[in-house]
Amino acid sequence: MADESIAFELLATAETPVRSFRAGEVIFNEGDSAQESYVIQKGQVEIRRNGRLLDTLSEKSIFGEMALIDHAPRAATAVAVTDVVLVPVAEKQFLFLVSQTPYFALNVMRVLARRLRSANGAT
Repeated sequence: MADESIAFELLATAETPVRSFRAGEVIFNEGDSAQESYVIQKGQVEIRRNGRLLDTLSEKSIFGEMALIDHAPRAATAVAVTDVVLVPVAEKQFLFLVSQTPYFALNVMRVLARRLRSANGAT
């Protein structure tokens, strides 16, 4: 499910260099160093931790966003379910969006909160 009412679609359509992955390719592994997050421009991505499926994300969803918050190693593995096109979002771009777009940071926090609740079994 896309992260509705969030300006991530603006990133997904931005004229930014994109990265493509074929179905089944690993985008990043749990424990990898983290420098950027991604917005799905096209396709689907699975998020896995310890081999367990946490979520399947579709177009206009953001993932890997914790990398922009705490710079800790990746907490999960991301795998392309289908062929995917991703827009990378580096810290500099993220900080610009936070400063220029009033609700961008709040929307990222909502995504984080929703995923934390889901991981804890809450609705």
